[in-house]
Amino acid sequence: MIRDDRQHRTPASTVRVGDRQVRRMGLGAMHLSGDTPWEAPPDRARAVGLLRRAVAAGVELIDTADSYGLGHNEELIAEALHPYPPGLVVATKAGQSRPGGAWVPLGRPEYLKQQVELSLRRLRAERLDLFQLHRIDPKVPFEDQIGALAELVQEGKVAMVGLSQVTVEQLAAARELVDVVSVQNKYSISDRRDDAVLDACEAASIAFLPWRPLAIAPDDAPRLDAVAADIGATRHEVALAWLLHTSPAVLPIPGTVDPGHLLANVRAAGITLTDDHLRSLS
Repeated sequence: MIRDDRQHRTPASTVRVGDRQVRRMGLGAMHLSGDTPWEAPPDRARAVGLLRRAVAAGVELIDTADSYGLGHNEELIAEALHPYPPGLVVATKAGQSRPGGAWVPLGRPEYLKQQVELSLRRLRAERLDLFQLHRIDPKVPFEDQIGALAELVQEGKVAMVGLSQVTVEQLAAARELVDVVSVQNKYSISDRRDDAVLDACEAASIAFLPWRPLAIAPDDAPRLDAVAADIGATRHEVALAWLLHTSPAVLPIPGTVDPGHLLANVRAAGITLTDDHLRSLS
């Protein structure tokens, strides 16, 4: 369904992330570190080149995590972009471990604080722009995990705090303890289970960073292709444009290792969908 009349307007070109204003197409850097957490990317120079091309194309938020390549991903970003250009937000995460390659939440306060120190070293930063709790650990008291984030802000090691894969209730509870500027949940045209979380973010002026923004179900592909043919775009460009029309809080972070795909993703931020397009997609 079409969310409301705000969806009918040309999307804003920027979104507020805390005290920063950034362009509304970010880059998810996970795939630049290869398919397993222990392997370096097959072409390090290509990964560095893609990061630099992303910034040159206007990307102002790059999303990474301590667990991507077991820290290798953060090192790549520093190699490519340090000293960081003004306006760039490097968002990293901690709170998931990868024993044997599986994703396992790990939110002990001492662990989160240790990982921040390691991220600071790998990113060559004095303070992390945006530090996101990768997952809430059900084995650790919620208040302890969020409290650690608040302490890191107070200590000056983290500028802004975000959360990942949370419910409306968890977001509200966290905001009682720390200022939350972003939420990163799985969301796409084919997976809208977190509409309520998106609504809560929009109401509170919190940036919503959908991960897997290009996950497209087979049933949705024909509708996307029809709009793409009508406007001379690709299916993925239309899917990203739909996200930007859905809410002014949305800041997609599609990942890619291909420079052509990167530029196509950036172009999607300039697409205006008509009311008829939006109705057909919704």
